[in-house]
Amino acid sequence: MAHQFPHPLVQQFTTALTAAGGEVHHAADWSAALGVLDGLLEAWGVQSIVINQEAPLDGVDWLGRWPTRACHVVGRTVGDVRQVCATADVGLSGCVVALAETGTVGVASGPNQSRLATLLPPIHVALVGAHQITADLFSWVASRSYAPPPAHLALISGPSKTADIEQVMAVGVHGPKRFVVVVWGDS
Repeated sequence: MAHQFPHPLVQQFTTALTAAGGEVHHAADWSAALGVLDGLLEAWGVQSIVINQEAPLDGVDWLGRWPTRACHVVGRTVGDVRQVCATADVGLSGCVVALAETGTVGVASGPNQSRLATLLPPIHVALVGAHQITADLFSWVASRSYAPPPAHLALISGPSKTADIEQVMAVGVHGPKRFVVVVWGDS
C-alpha cells in the first residue's frame, strides 16, 4: 500500500529523483519499507543480493528473512566481496543523506559498506528514512557542524548514465541500470 507523504521535502525528493530516471516507492514506516522491498525483490525474480551492513540495515537478519536467496552481508558473510557484487542481482544500501533539491542519495563507504555493492549489481536499492532528507547539500553540510562528513561519499542521482560515445545517452555503462529508493517514515 502506498503511503502519501505530506512533507514537501519528501515530495520534492521524489519528483527530482523520478525526473533523473530513478524510481521511488513510499512506505509508512520501517516495517512497511521491508515489505515493499520484499515485494520488489519477488517481482524482479531476485536470486542474489549483496547488502551493506549499515544503519538501519544492520538490525535485520537478512539470511533468515530470505532463506531462498543468496544473501551476502558485507563484513559479516564470508566470501570475495568483489566477486559477489559482480554477480549479484541487487545491491542494497542505506544512506547518509538524501537531497530533495536534486533527488540525490548520499551513500558512504567504509567498514562493512562496500562501494561495489552500490556500483556492480544491475539494480541498486537504497532504503531512505524521510528524516534523512534535507533541502540540499549546503543545508546538510551546515547542519553537520558537530561532525565532519564521511571520508567517502557517493552522491547518486538516478541510474548510471553517460553520453561519452558520440553524445548518445547510454544507461548502466558505469554502474547500475536501475536505481530504486524506498522512502520510509514521515519527516
